[in-house]
Amino acid sequence: METLRPKDDYRLVSVRDIFIEQQEASKVSFEKAVFTNVTVTESTLEGIELTDVLFDKCDLSNIYLNDSFLHRVEFRHCKLIGTDWTRSRLQHVRFEGCVGDYSAFRFASFKHAAFGDCSLLGAHFFHSVLQHTFFTSCRIDKANMTGTKLEGIDLSDCEFDGLLVDIEDLRGCIVSPQHVSSFAALLGLIVKP
Repeated sequence: METLRPKDDYRLVSVRDIFIEQQEASKVSFEKAVFTNVTVTESTLEGIELTDVLFDKCDLSNIYLNDSFLHRVEFRHCKLIGTDWTRSRLQHVRFEGCVGDYSAFRFASFKHAAFGDCSLLGAHFFHSVLQHTFFTSCRIDKANMTGTKLEGIDLSDCEFDGLLVDIEDLRGCIVSPQHVSSFAALLGLIVKP
């Protein structure tokens, strides 16, 4: 793939089986694109705009996608370890079977988003907005959800021993009975077996 330049605009593209490294460009946009088995490393693509895009078996680990806008985007079986989505807006976005451990969604805004069967260990959702956002069968141990309102968010079938969260943000969050003890310390409770 050619070198990306700021404000490049791509439509109706299919990218397959390539390795992309050391890209630095802002405000690049992709519309109606498919990326299959693509690896991107050592790159900063701040403000990227993705509309009607599919990522299948891609590796976007440790790249910077701050201040991005994603609309109708799907990630299938992708590696997103340490990917930085700070201040991004994600609308109608689905992550399925992805490994996003230590990814950063700080100050991000989610609207109609779904995480299914994903590993999000130690992920940062610090001060994010989760509107109509679903976590199904995800591993979210030690995820940082400090400052993120969890009202209506169903974490009952997710795996975790503890989350970093403010007690006031837990109001209305849906959890399973085995998760209750992990939040007891926030209330100053001692759970006796």
